[in-house]
Formats: sequence, structure tokens, C-alpha cells
Amino acid sequence: MKIHTGEMPYACDQCGKSFTQKGNLKEHMKIHTGEKPHRCDQCGKSFTQKGHLTDHMKIHTGEKPHRCDQCGKSFTQKGALKEHLKIHTGEKLHTCDQCGRTFALKGNLTNHIKIHTEEKSYACDQCGKSFTQKGNLKEHMKIHTGEKPHTCDQCGKSFTQKGHLTDHMKIHNGEKLHTCDQCGKSFTHSISLKSHLFSHSGERPFYCDQCGKTCLSALSLKSHLKVYTKEKPHMCLCGKSFRWLSTLKIHQKRHSGVKNHVCFYCGKTFFTEAEVKQHQRTHNGEKTYKCSHCDKRFSHQRNLKTHEKIHSRKNLFTCD
Repeated sequence: MKIHTGEMPYACDQCGKSFTQKGNLKEHMKIHTGEKPHRCDQCGKSFTQKGHLTDHMKIHTGEKPHRCDQCGKSFTQKGALKEHLKIHTGEKLHTCDQCGRTFALKGNLTNHIKIHTEEKSYACDQCGKSFTQKGNLKEHMKIHTGEKPHTCDQCGKSFTQKGHLTDHMKIHNGEKLHTCDQCGKSFTHSISLKSHLFSHSGERPFYCDQCGKTCLSALSLKSHLKVYTKEKPHMCLCGKSFRWLSTLKIHQKRHSGVKNHVCFYCGKTFFTEAEVKQHQRTHNGEKTYKCSHCDKRFSHQRNLKTHEKIHSRKNLFTCD
């Protein structure tokens, strides 16, 4: 009857929390004493309450009895399903007191707060890089182990992270969701659009302290700096070394004969995407290279350079 009357006569002398039954108070006290008598015989993890052990065992058995009727996702614990349902209802009860951003799940808020506190408690023992979340460290470790479990079923390319594969797949399906509001050009990745926008503003925020050259992106600057360090860390089995991994990969294709870039006009294959694009101009008539001396345009840069020599020769024989 105490449940119905709301009577809770058993109070914890440590934190003040009250309970309807003495047994519940006894279980609760284990939180304060640190006693964890219920041990998992699969992994050795211990729990204060038997019910928590029962829930934990579902991880080992793979049992997920709590199913979401909105999307079909299943969970081992009822509480996890309850939290998940907030994603569908749009309910976001957990608010960050630093920036006001709201979250459906408390765990997501906890992870988000680490951005403000700069707490990075998960450190890589290989390179020292730290992360706010354990899952991010786990993904990062694949870089060191060389593990690439996510493989593209279109071209066979493998990736360390599932998100990288998802981004890569956009290349095959032609999906370009990121559109420039200045010129209408679309991009597969948001970072590509961000770099492209600098071409409109004229801003080149990344500065080389060696020669003063400015670059559109941090990656471009990093690549440029290798010119000064003479660093060529990427070596082919044939002994040739390269500054950039992408250049090594293209070079290796020439050994293997792999041409995985296809012209959708005629079916001809090429080693690189740049070669395909250049070739496709012979089909679509696109002439992107304009002469700075006259209005003539060309499909290929080499043809433009050859043409411009005509103007330079004319200048050599100009009468005073």
C-alpha cells in the first residue's frame, strides 16, 4: 500500500533518498559502501545490484528484447529504449549551460560538454593524441594498426571509419548535397564547399612562413611545406618516393594497371579522376581554359600553353 500512499519511511542517512521498502534501502546503500557482490562470470565486471547484472548479461547473450516501434532498432535495456525514443519525438530535455545547445540523450550532452572543458581523457599510447570519447580513440587506433574494415563494394577501396566510406560512396552515386550559393556549384563534401567559398571571397587564410604563399586550406599548406622539407615519406616497392600519399597511390596503379575511373560517355577507363574529367571534355565540348590575350578557349591546358606561344612570338617582332 505504501506505493499507492506515497509513504517512504526508509531514508538513506548518506544522501537523504527515501524508499518504500527496507530491502530497497539495503540495496541502495551498496552505492555508498562501494560493495559490488554481483559479478559477471563472462568478463568479471561487478555490480551493486542483481538486476544490473541481469541487464549486463544481455550484452554477452546478444539478447535485445526492447524494440523501437518507430525504426525497429533493438536494445538490451528498457531505459536505453526510452532514451532512444526521444530522437523520434524530437524531445531534447538536456541543455548545455555553456552554449545553449540541446540534446535528446544525456550521454550526448556529457560528451558535448567536454568540448567546452577541453577534457580529453582518452589518450593514444602510440602517438599521444587525445580524445573526448572512448569511441573516437578506438576509431583512431585503426590508423596505427592499419585496420580498414569498411570496404566499398563498387571499387574495393577500404577505410578505417564507416563515416569515411559513407562519404566515399557519394562519389559513385553522384550525390552532391553541398551547393555554393554564389555560383551554384555542388560538392560531395562540406569541407570542399568551405574551401571553394574562399575562391569567391578571395580569402586565402593559410600562410606559408617560408615564401609567403597563401593557401585555401590547411591541407594545401601542409602539402606545400613538403617542398621545403624535401620530405618524401611515401615509398613505392620500386624504390621511388613521393611527397604525397595520393601521388604514390596513382603511381602504384601504373604498376598494377588498375584503371578504376570510367568515362560514362564511352566507357574508356583511366588511372585518375582528373584524367577522366580531361577526357570527357572531348565529348561535352567544355573549354575551361581561356587565352589571356584573346577570346579563344581550349579543352586542355597544354593546348592553351601552345596557343599562347603564338602571342609571345608576335611580341618578339613588334615594330617600335
